Order: sequence, then C-alpha cells, then structure tokens
Amino acid sequence: MWMGDYPILPAKDLKTGEELHKIVDENKDKLLGKTCIEKFGGVVPFLPKILSIAKALPLQIHPNKQLSERLHKQNPDKFPDPNHKPEIAIALGPFEVFAGWKDQSDIQSLFDELEPLKKFVPEQHSNFDHEALKQICLNILKTSEQETARTQEELAKIPKEKYGKQGYILDVLPRLQKQYSKEDPGNLVAVLTMNFLQLSAGDAIYVPADAPHAYLSGDIVECMARSNNVLNTGFCPRADRDDIELFTSALTFGPHNAEEVKLGTRKTEKSLNGKTSEYAPPMSEFNMLKTSLKDGEKDTIKAIAGPSVVFATSGSGKLMADGKSHDLSEGYIFFVGQGIEVQYEASKGLEVYQAYAE
Repeated sequence: MWMGDYPILPAKDLKTGEELHKIVDENKDKLLGKTCIEKFGGVVPFLPKILSIAKALPLQIHPNKQLSERLHKQNPDKFPDPNHKPEIAIALGPFEVFAGWKDQSDIQSLFDELEPLKKFVPEQHSNFDHEALKQICLNILKTSEQETARTQEELAKIPKEKYGKQGYILDVLPRLQKQYSKEDPGNLVAVLTMNFLQLSAGDAIYVPADAPHAYLSGDIVECMARSNNVLNTGFCPRADRDDIELFTSALTFGPHNAEEVKLGTRKTEKSLNGKTSEYAPPMSEFNMLKTSLKDGEKDTIKAIAGPSVVFATSGSGKLMADGKSHDLSEGYIFFVGQGIEVQYEASKGLEVYQAYAE
C-alpha cells in the first residue's frame, strides 16, 4: 500500500473517510506551505509505501520526466501522470534485490567467456560500452522463448568456477525459473547484467529514473516521487510486458556497480535528541527520517517547512503534535502538515519513519 495523496488509491482520513488529495487541495497553504507549493505544485510530492515481497516483482524501469510527459500524452490510461519516479527502498529485514548495472568489466567477462552468451553480443563493437550493453539487453529480450530456455539450460551446465566471483548466478537462476519460467527473458537480463544485492535491516538503495530494478524478497519501506508510471519487461506474464524497443531505448547506465546503488544514512539536524537518522537521496522530492527508540526514550523532530507522512513499523508509544497526543503503534500512519513539531515517545521499542518535503 502507499500513503499519499495520489488520486489512484489515495490515503484516507481514518475518521471521516475523506481522501487525502481532497483534504490537501482544500488546505494547500496550511498543509503544504509556500515553498512546497512553489516547487511541486499543490500536491504532496512523494509516495511512501510498505512492500512485503514473497515473489520477485516485475523487472522494470520508471521513465524519466521527459519520456513520462510524452507517454502520458499518448496513452494517459496506461501512463496516468507526466512525472518521473525515482525511488528509495529501505530494508526492514533481509532484502534481496536486483538494481542498477554491474561493473562493465564484470558484464564483459561473462559475455566474453561463456559460450552460450556470445550470440547476444553485437557483431560490430570495439569495446563493451553502454551502446553495446543496450543492444545486448535488446537481443536477450527479443530472443524466442525456446532459445531463452535453452540458454539457461546451457548456463546451468557450466562449472561454477567459470563464473569467477559471479558464481551466485547458478544459485539465483533456478529460483527465478521456479517463480516464473525458463522462458522469461528477465532471468537473463537480471543475473547477467544487474547487481544482485542481499541487504539487512536499515540498508537502503536509491533507484533513479530509467534504472532497471526488480525486488526479489523481503519487507521494505519504499518511497518515490509522486508518479505511477512504469515499464515492465520481465518477471511477469508476457501480456504484462511493455514494448521492448521502448524499454531498452529508455535505459540509462547509472548506477554502474553495487556500491553506487546503496544509499547511506546521515545524522540529521531535525532531531533534538539524536535518535533519528536521515536518508537523503539525490533528488528534490523527499528525504526520509528514521527514528529508533528503546523503551521510555523520546525524540523530537523540529518543524519542517513542508508536508510529512509518518508511519510506525514496529513497537508502540505516543506521537505528540500540535498540542495533542496520539497512540502510535506498528501500522499507524499520520499526515503532518508543514510547520508542525512532532515528538515521539516509546513505551515499547519504537521505530518510526517520516517522509518529508520542504
């Protein structure tokens, strides 16, 4: 589920049932503030979400703003807005994900050394640059289902040591095949060209627009720019896959190794008691605060010059804001207008996230 004012499946006031986008629209100045309105218009510019992933989600990209504007004009039913959708994902526990591109040398070593893959490499290429990688992805995605399955069967017969440090491919590939099939070309694109990350609670990644990604397993906090545009090309039924030429033409080639995908945390000046850290992706629409409290501990988040969405992922306690006290437990969600100081107090170990814009 996501928690925001996007008109498709918007959050609602628990007491009245009124949709958040209507509440915000009627109280823009009070809830969003002048700065947010000037930068992003009269909307909450981000969408937080909780995902619990038991089966690999589609291999996809989110188109950049220029492409989104064009696709929205051409097909507003499929692409319901003209915005881009860079996002972050924060692990609540063990989290497996394909995200971004491997180092070019790692990709090249596979396609140079493994015979079943050489057919995907363009004939005219002097080095393994981005154009060659784009063509390789296109060639894989356009391959017949029979040839896709045959390639994976051939890869499975190659000794693990031939893969070097990428021997994990032989462990991950059967898992993907069981979830979808050997005929799914996303299996090859993911394991051969993309970073495979196994993250722990608190670890995070940043996925820019046009960057490929697929979430495999785990529970996460996700937050994205306010959009619902997506292009799928694997880990989904054929009928759900988007145009291959469009998908590959939209690809960009950063990040280009596992470390570039990861998003660290920093201390935040918005915390009075130092119990809160901050995820700050390289985008303007939002940052994410994470407050971790032991039994009886407190922290106060200074007033922010823009809207926030607050939600608890574990524990219980109180949220105090605007002179009122509210129960706060796992699964509770609050919308906080601009200029409001928020205090958290834990009765039982409390973890709270606060997405905000300003």
